[in-house]
Amino acid sequence: MTATTRPGGMPAIQPRRMDFVFDDAIPCYWFDGEPCMTLLFTALSSSFPDGERFIMKAVRHYQGRIVDPGLQAALRGFIDQEARHGRQHEGLNALMARKGLPVRQMTAFIRHYLETQYRLYPPAMRLAKACALEHFTALFADRILGHPALIDGFDTRMRPLWLWHAIEESEHKSVVFEVYQERVGSYWLRASTMMLTTLEFAAFMVVQQLQLVVAAGELGNIRSLARAVRYLVGREGLLEGLGAGYLAYYRRDFHPLQGDLPQYREQGLRRLGQLLGRPVDVV
Repeated sequence: MTATTRPGGMPAIQPRRMDFVFDDAIPCYWFDGEPCMTLLFTALSSSFPDGERFIMKAVRHYQGRIVDPGLQAALRGFIDQEARHGRQHEGLNALMARKGLPVRQMTAFIRHYLETQYRLYPPAMRLAKACALEHFTALFADRILGHPALIDGFDTRMRPLWLWHAIEESEHKSVVFEVYQERVGSYWLRASTMMLTTLEFAAFMVVQQLQLVVAAGELGNIRSLARAVRYLVGREGLLEGLGAGYLAYYRRDFHPLQGDLPQYREQGLRRLGQLLGRPVDVV
């Protein structure tokens, strides 16, 4: 078992009740009117409900054996947060399906794929995969919280969902990792499963994005495709600087809270409250 040290206290894991309305008045291309940039986030959203169910099942297998009472409490909060995220993204996915996109087929495939993996993988590998998936979502969440202009182009009815999701992903980014360290702890399983998950994640995103772009009839929209590429990999883009955070996962002494910046979450909560017109830091 590889020992790691928690750098400071774990953030409070506080589920927040949200009930976003995804009515048909929201335009199909709700990110700056741009097809390919909107479809990028649609592809991400399509993977969230079943991805989060996989993670919750993987950690629940170990829930009754966790020794640390603080971690037990954090895990309960984590599961509550993840369940709420899945329900809200199901609402967004249903909206995009009503717009004529093949989201239902995509989510059905993801569900079948992850359910098959869950049956075939031993419990320790399921938990290692859950750690890898949580690291990806934490990287994206912290990037959005630290650079909120990345979602300024979202329709104002859509922006709260993604900001709320980012805040809570950042809050609970160490929970699954700490369960893994307490109950499994194998560095080699953690690192090798991240390599496999990285390949899967990249393949899924490319295939799903292509499927959505083709279905929307936007494959020949070179301007929109180019803008989406710049948004991802250009200067101050979504992926800028994430390489170092990704590679850090392969260090033996890695911990998700290394370099954590809680002020980003606090700023995000203030912005979310302004968007919703009410306090949000309540259960």
